Order: sequence, then C-alpha cells, then structure tokens
Amino acid sequence: MAIIIAACTLIIILASIWIVKQRYQAARRLPLPSGPPERWLLGNAMPKSYAPFQFAKWIEQYGPVFSLKQGHRIFVVIGRHQAAVDIMEKQGANVADRPRSISVQETLSGGLRMHLEDSNERWRRMRRVLHANLQPKVAETYEPMQTRHAKNLVLDILNDPKNHQRHAMRYSASVIMSFAYGKITPTSYTDPEVVSINMFSARFGQAMKLGAYFVDAYPILRFVPGYRSQLNAWHKEKLTFYDGQLDAVRRQMREGTARPSFARFILEHQKQYQLEDKGLGYLAGVIFGAGSDTTASAITIMMMAAATHTDVQAHVQEELDNVVGRMQLLTFDDREMLLQVTVFMLESLRWRPVCIGGFAHHASKDVIWNNYLIPAGATVIGNHWAIANHPEVFPEPQTFNPQRWIDDAGRMRDDLRFFTYGFGRCQHLANWSVFVNTALILWAFCLLENPASKIDTLAFLDTANKTPTW
Repeated sequence: MAIIIAACTLIIILASIWIVKQRYQAARRLPLPSGPPERWLLGNAMPKSYAPFQFAKWIEQYGPVFSLKQGHRIFVVIGRHQAAVDIMEKQGANVADRPRSISVQETLSGGLRMHLEDSNERWRRMRRVLHANLQPKVAETYEPMQTRHAKNLVLDILNDPKNHQRHAMRYSASVIMSFAYGKITPTSYTDPEVVSINMFSARFGQAMKLGAYFVDAYPILRFVPGYRSQLNAWHKEKLTFYDGQLDAVRRQMREGTARPSFARFILEHQKQYQLEDKGLGYLAGVIFGAGSDTTASAITIMMMAAATHTDVQAHVQEELDNVVGRMQLLTFDDREMLLQVTVFMLESLRWRPVCIGGFAHHASKDVIWNNYLIPAGATVIGNHWAIANHPEVFPEPQTFNPQRWIDDAGRMRDDLRFFTYGFGRCQHLANWSVFVNTALILWAFCLLENPASKIDTLAFLDTANKTPTW
C-alpha cells in the first residue's frame, strides 16, 4: 500500500512539473507587445525630450501596451487604464521591484534610495519603519502641521504673488523639514535648507529622465574614468546635508530639546528595526525629499487649473462660502462636506499629471497580458499622460471637468480613479497637502490669468516630475 501511495505521489509531482514546464515554454513562445521598428544592433531610439508625450503617440499607434529595446534592455510601456490595473495591480507582486539604475540609484544615491531598491531584507526593514510613521491613522496626526504651513503659503502668495511657484516649493520643503527633523520655525524659499532640498529634487528629476545617462543601457560605461564624476559629487553633497540634519537631531535629543520627527523616531528605534548606521541620515531625509518636487508641482498645477477655468473655480468657492464661510478658516471636520474641493483636486491631478511619465518597475517574473509576454527582467513603465487621456475612461479628456468624479446621486464615484503618484505608493501625506492648499488658496483668492499673457497649460520642464513653467 505504501508503495502505491509513493508511486501515485511521484506521478502527481512529475505531472505537475510537466504542466509547469509546458506553461513556461508556452509563455516563452508568446510575443512581446508590438512597438516601433528597431535599429540594427542598437535597438530603438529613445525620444530625446518629453518622452511621455511621444510614448502616448506610440500608444495610439501600437495599442494599450507597447515595447522598446535599447542595448540589452527591454522596455514595456503601459498607456491604458485597464491594462495598468491588469498588470500593475492584479500582477503587482511581479512588477514591484525597480530596475537596476547605475546612474540614479548606485551613483547619485549611493545605493541608499529606498524607493529605487528591490524588495530585499534591507528594503523590508525600512518599509516597516515607514509603515509605523505613514499609516493612515498616524498620518492624520501630521495634518495640523501641514495646515499651518499651508496658511503660511496663503500669506506668502498675498505678499508676493509673482513668486507663487517658489512659495509652493517653500511649502513642500518646509513640510519635509518639519516631518523629517521637527523644524517648526518659519521658512522662506531663500532659506539655505529650502534651497538645498529643492536643488536635490531638481537634480533627481533631471537624472530620472528615461535615457538621461547611457550607462544604464550600456553598463560598461561605468568604468570610463570621470563619466560619473558629477553624479558622485552630487551624492556626496546630498549625503553631507542629510547627515548634518540627523546630527542636529542627535544633539537635540542629548539636550532634551528634540521635537517629534521621523529622524528622532529612527534614532530611538534603530536597534528595534535593525537599521545600519550607514545611510541612516539619508533614510531620514531622502524618502520625503523625493516628494518635495511632486507636491509643489501638484499645488502649482491646481492654481493653473483654477486660473484657466474661472467658472469651475467659482463653483468651488461657492461651496467654500457655504460650508466654511468668510469669517473663519476650514477645519478637519469640514473635509467631508467639501466635495467640490475634493473633485477639483482630483481633476487637476488627472488633467495635468505630476508624474506624467511614471516611474520604472522591474518584472521579477514573466507577466502574461492579453497573449503577450512581458519577460522577467523587462522594465515596465506606466505612462500617466496616456492613461489620463484615455477617452473610454475619461470622456473628452482634455476638458477640465471635476464633475466626472461625481455620480448621479451626488457622491464621489467609487468606480473611477487615477494613479496620481504611481502604483503602490503611500498617498496620505501628499493628498492632504494638495487638498488643504486647494481649499485655502481658493478660499482666499480669485485666481486669474493675465489676458495679455495667456498660460500655456502644456508648458512643463522636461524632468521626471512635471513642473509648469508659467
């Protein structure tokens, strides 16, 4: 009897192996998604500027998902809403990693930037630290700090409206300094710390452009003397800044004057989370510094949307007058009653996405989609511009229409969403920053564009996060 059971078990195991092997071989016979014709040996020529817009055109030509090759690398670009859900969410575990980045991760960031790391043990330890500080219930405790800085932004714009974009950058940097290091003193966009954070964000955004450095496609270039000297110098400058900020918190802890902050938390819980000394200052700063440019751009886009759509702006202001009134500022309790503020914010982030080209993911396993193969090792990118302009999901996509987010019963639609900050990202801090600034700025001001100098709503800097140039 035992022999029969053992034989049956062996047969089942062998059959399972055969089935898995057949499926693997069948998958490997599937084609890549189609794409532009390649150059012999060199592969595809990447767009030299504003790649997301060219990718969106190729999506119209080749379909919801297309592929490119450059050197040894395969790129798969996703440009439609359902395809993004199918690949980036339903099979998200297979594309959760990041591709190797010699230029940005290994050189500019010294291998220390968490959101460009694979899901290794170090990444999991840092993720647990982040979860302890950014889960929704904890994130709510930061809202008073964000609101305080947002009120200062209103005053900055009132006193110096021409520099509204710099004020938004100051707001974002100030929130980072408060959250990361507990700084509460007022700041200006000319303060050295604010200038440094914005400079680091600008460098990162420029370096993250697809194809910005050939070394990522041709790794042998990393051995060329001096090729990465500028990136190395930038890394040392940033590391010195963040280590200096962490040392200041250490000193405050010894003196008993340290305020609650992420830096203080990781210093107090370093052993609990098994965090190494190396890169601890970088961890404290760069995780949130990466969001500085994104938040500032989102606030600026919101103001641009209001100035170019005054009828929609007036509708939001009518709601603010009815709910909040003119003699007081909004409170946390007002949020649930400010539906028009919420949908205005959502539509502005869809209409002109901040992460317009998306950030690259790495396929750790083969992904099958609609009888196409996205092979393990491919770089997978969600093109937010194309997704946001898919007419089947967002009818008349170039029309700024916040009401598309509201159902016939006058409630927020639960069947419509946009991937504002990417796939699988924590959004609580960023969403409240954009919401509270939308509410306060539209409560305080009527934003108008200069009739003699119309705003070009498609004029953005060519960086990873799109910053309007108006």
